[in-house]
Amino acid sequence: YNENMNRKKLIASVLNVLVLCIVIFFTSTFFVYQTKLIGYILILLTVLCLASLKLFKIKISSVMPDVIFGVIDNGILALMALIGGKIAGVAGAVIGGVVGNAITDGIAGLFEGYWAETIPEDKRTIVGSAVGKMAGCLLGAGVVLVLAGFIGYSL
Repeated sequence: YNENMNRKKLIASVLNVLVLCIVIFFTSTFFVYQTKLIGYILILLTVLCLASLKLFKIKISSVMPDVIFGVIDNGILALMALIGGKIAGVAGAVIGGVVGNAITDGIAGLFEGYWAETIPEDKRTIVGSAVGKMAGCLLGAGVVLVLAGFIGYSL
């Protein structure tokens, strides 16, 4: 019974993440040229990701280490990509993104680990960790893009 229940939870987790990936992909593709809106759209997609955790009865507080990881990871990555793109076009954006991602994975991992250690009896789940990181990544990039728009940076 327990093995069957674990298999069902795994399948439900994978389906949830796949559906979110499809929704995120098509939504961001639809809004890609709406440069003034895309940051806000990413933030709304963050809310969708976190709302999907209700299906699994997962509290937002239990995925905070993953959200923090994603916010730092993609927030700095988006900033590095914007700077790299401004300096050297597409190649600069790619290099800025890749280098930024490598740096931020390490930095964000420190914060995620610290935050996880503060949660008594850390009971993170596969879907919680995956969706938490997705939500944090969307939120981090969304906030950077919104702020870039406020300071007059054009995408």
